[in-house]
Amino acid sequence: MKINSTKTARHLALLLASTLVLSACSDDDDPVVEEPEVTPPAPVVSSYDITITNLTSAQPLSPAAIVLHSEGRLWTLGETASEELEYLAEGGDNSFLLALPVVAAGESGLAPIAPGGSETISISIEDNDMPLLSVVTMLVNTNDAFTGINAQSLAQLAVGESWSSTTLAYDSGTEANSEVMGTIPGPVDMGVGFDAARDDVDFVAMHPGIVSVDDGLSTSVLSKLHGFDNPIAKIQVTRTE
Repeated sequence: MKINSTKTARHLALLLASTLVLSACSDDDDPVVEEPEVTPPAPVVSSYDITITNLTSAQPLSPAAIVLHSEGRLWTLGETASEELEYLAEGGDNSFLLALPVVAAGESGLAPIAPGGSETISISIEDNDMPLLSVVTMLVNTNDAFTGINAQSLAQLAVGESWSSTTLAYDSGTEANSEVMGTIPGPVDMGVGFDAARDDVDFVAMHPGIVSVDDGLSTSVLSKLHGFDNPIAKIQVTRTE
């Protein structure tokens, strides 16, 4: 029998076209499967109340810098103070410390804390189960004295628990303790605060205390009333969330 090759070729072409059309139709009819929306987990929030009590007789404390961070220290004894710490220790300005890159959460006290007074400041941090707490405030009737706690771990503090400590007086070493008129930013003098020029030992140390006019320093604007002994302040931390 003789086979018509032209007719066979046309038949095969029609079969192929039909198969392609059916395949395309089948693909179009497949149901569209939408990926389910993934809801991210809610952040884990840790919240704390920080209460600062001034234990001195005549040294108001500047508005405190309250800092939660995961690494580093805000000062180290025997090492040069950062400029951010210098701003606070000389003039009570905490804004530069609060703006440090290491700060995960930061809050400022609302006002200076008078002798015998206290203030409670609330602070929260998300998704960090090992926060470090630093609190820094200036003794404003001095040239560059400050106090606080430095990189205290709160990792073991459970909700409802409290921790407290007293603080010591430190000298930023950035401004000489001259006590002369015009150099004390506190109410006893209302003098200049921060000065970029450093004229002291240029390292952080324990503060030696003041030498007032009552002690024979005739140029001092301070009296024995402005003297201080450690501890300077009490800091209590309560975890609320």
